[in-house]
Amino acid sequence: MKIKAPESISFAETSFCPGCGHGIVARLIGEVMEEMGLTEKLLTVVDVACASLNIDTWRFDTIMAAHGRPIATAIGVKKVRKDNPVLAYLGDGAAYSIGIAETMYGALRNDNVVAIVINNGVFGMTGGQMAPTTLEGQKTSTSIKGRDISKTGKPFDVVKVLGDLDVAYLARSSVSNATDIKKTKKYIRKAFEKHMNNEGYCLVEILSPCPTNLGMKPVRCAERVDKVVADYYKTGEYIDKEGIQ
Repeated sequence: MKIKAPESISFAETSFCPGCGHGIVARLIGEVMEEMGLTEKLLTVVDVACASLNIDTWRFDTIMAAHGRPIATAIGVKKVRKDNPVLAYLGDGAAYSIGIAETMYGALRNDNVVAIVINNGVFGMTGGQMAPTTLEGQKTSTSIKGRDISKTGKPFDVVKVLGDLDVAYLARSSVSNATDIKKTKKYIRKAFEKHMNNEGYCLVEILSPCPTNLGMKPVRCAERVDKVVADYYKTGEYIDKEGIQ
């Protein structure tokens, strides 16, 4: 991250909880847009959950979609604004639960949009309920004894689900430490480069702390992402297709 914040980032009082990764990702997107000269062109679509708080964080032209529908909405926006970069920004609950059909079919069609999904392992906005990405044994407000995979199935791994599809780019990183923040920015930039080259569907999942809903101090929660979450959700670039459609 740069010392000077990009002009697209507002210094209004943030609505994100202390230690949340959303604010870091919002800034990284702003930095990438500034470096690529796309600040005035980016069209963003956010979910109604925690992702919606970016409306007060950045100055991009932004649409708020129905819960779980940012990817579908972004695909529609891209079809009518073909020369603009279009971003769908949402959480893991929206992308992998109520919005799983939109996430999947955007990938199956290889639609030319960028999807950034924040994976914090819970439904953050509504009280920390168990999400598709909640780890086995993890306690949430709806799994008070810990997630029992014999009843709920294993945690959802988007890499395993989309890993064999014909998409342009699929990567996972985190914002829990400085090294991974640098990698995350690299992945976000590559996704937008492929997007602007009309290569197709680009999804970057970002592991993020959620101290409020996990009942942890921010530093401890970031350490949990490094030592526990990233052990299950391995980071890296999984699909990096070459060529133009």
